[in-house]
Amino acid sequence: MGEPMMGQPAGLPTFRTSIEPGQWVMHPEHRDWGMGQVQSAVGTRVTVNFEHRGKVLINAALVDLQIQYQITSR
Repeated sequence: MGEPMMGQPAGLPTFRTSIEPGQWVMHPEHRDWGMGQVQSAVGTRVTVNFEHRGKVLINAALVDLQIQYQITSR
């Protein structure tokens, strides 16, 4: 089951996501929002700044954000 995350009640499974700050994503149900850049990702809470919607807090356990590309450091 893994260790609980800080602030997560004991007994709940640890949520893992591949979403990281700096990545560009699309919301599968709101493509009209345009591309969004991930600002932060803490547990299931992902803050994304979308081109045509602005900053949105998303529950990644409920929405499968589609990663478009990410900026990698060299």
